[in-house]
Amino acid sequence: DRVVEYDWSEADELTLAYAISVHKAQGSEYPAIVMPLLTQHYMLLQRNLLYTGITRAKRLAVLVGSRRALAMAVKNNQPAQRYSGLAARLNKKTSEA
Repeated sequence: DRVVEYDWSEADELTLAYAISVHKAQGSEYPAIVMPLLTQHYMLLQRNLLYTGITRAKRLAVLVGSRRALAMAVKNNQPAQRYSGLAARLNKKTSEA
């Protein structure tokens, strides 16, 4: 953990802020967004998520990370498959009936 200490006299330099996921932000707009793009999280580098994140910003969108990660996101037009287990649960319920 990285700990940053502030003297009480510097408390007015702090501003309350929130972080939410792109999924949670869908359907909402914000004055500004900051979107991290890191190759360490390559599974989340998808064009649709990048588009959704950028279009949440009304005035300012800041992308933080590497150009390589941005390129990976732009090139990746394949949505990730979700493994929710829904099919297995439905099959189990229908076989029990």
